[in-house]
Amino acid sequence: MNKYEIMFIVRSDIDEDTRKNTVKALEKILTDSKTTITLSKELGQKEFAYEIKKMKSGYYYLYNIETDSNEVTKEFDRVARIDENIVRHLILKIED
Repeated sequence: MNKYEIMFIVRSDIDEDTRKNTVKALEKILTDSKTTITLSKELGQKEFAYEIKKMKSGYYYLYNIETDSNEVTKEFDRVARIDENIVRHLILKIED
């Protein structure tokens, strides 16, 4: 079983419903592939150290997952790159 930590930042200039739908869509990628989400945390809105795509802040989310396949992380990465509401994302494999 592989363990991963996923962090992503959602734009702060969108309405709350759009933000929640973006997070649900990314979460659905994880749950549809029989991945176990061990931690799901909204870290809130934070200021960036520098402007990213002319934005000064964003909503941070943190997930820890366990999965047998690394295909789920590839799909998450693909969708996060395409989604215009995601400012940045990071997927780290946690070694035991």
